[in-house]
Amino acid sequence: MGIMPKTSARLLALLSLLQTRRDWPGALLAERLDISPRTVRRDVDRLRELGYPIVAFKGPDGGYRLDAGAQLPPLLFDDEQAVALAIALQIATTTRAGIEEAAARALHTVRQVMPARLRHRIDTIQVTAVERPTIRPDHKVDSTVLLALSAAVHAREVLRFDYPPSAVADHGAQTPPRRVQPHHLVTWGGRWYLVAWDLDRQDWRTFRADRITPRTPTGPRFTPRELPGGEVAAFVVSRFWGSGDWPCRGEVILDLPAAVVSRYTSDGVVEELGPDRCRLVLGSWSWHGLAAAIGRFDADIEVVGPAELRDAFAHLARRYADAATGVRTR
Repeated sequence: MGIMPKTSARLLALLSLLQTRRDWPGALLAERLDISPRTVRRDVDRLRELGYPIVAFKGPDGGYRLDAGAQLPPLLFDDEQAVALAIALQIATTTRAGIEEAAARALHTVRQVMPARLRHRIDTIQVTAVERPTIRPDHKVDSTVLLALSAAVHAREVLRFDYPPSAVADHGAQTPPRRVQPHHLVTWGGRWYLVAWDLDRQDWRTFRADRITPRTPTGPRFTPRELPGGEVAAFVVSRFWGSGDWPCRGEVILDLPAAVVSRYTSDGVVEELGPDRCRLVLGSWSWHGLAAAIGRFDADIEVVGPAELRDAFAHLARRYADAATGVRTR
């Protein structure tokens, strides 16, 4: 019985080493653990009995590798990995990806097996999700849909899915299935979107994931096309602003450096026009709100368009003048 704690500690040390790199020569493992190659083989057999898929490889430096298995065995994390995992799971409980409940259960499981010193560290971290007020409905995405979309993107396989023609349509609407080459799964404004090349329309499209009902099986593999602009982030931003995702969208020129405006514009498009001049494309739920948002920049403003934005600036100018003089005019 006296040898058991030493054996258990050695097994944990062996498992930790196997997780840090793909291939471990048997002789190097024996040297690192200060045991004989024969003991390494016995310890590997014990780990296999516990469910760890360890495979042996041959060659001059024959050794062992921790492979993927059919079941999930117990995992071993160092302190930094355990804390990072707990933080990631806590953030996952605040998303709208349909995994909140599973993430909360996983976080509870991880916390239970943590040493007290680590548990106290993660208990001091409390994540609260605060989103901008919006009139958009709260549409959650089934995690199985996200997994299906991600798998098709990763495998580069043609995807077929049902997609209602409007946000108010239900998933039972009788519309032909879409056929696309999936390129990226992205988030924008608290929603999930699939960026894909539409095979029937011969053009790039963005699809809301909460409206997608995947069909099986997937289609043939394809060679990915290059996105316009090359970067998915720039493409998505240009598509949303170009498609009028906001009810009100305007364009102005500001007498400020683009670097300064970009620093305070997380959801707009900023284009440099010179060292102290830039173009700003921004959206809002109302024209007055858009004018007020642009007015927060301490700079001269040139309205490119549309006319509704000019009218909103004129209305705010009268209102601000009344506030400055204390006299209300009509």
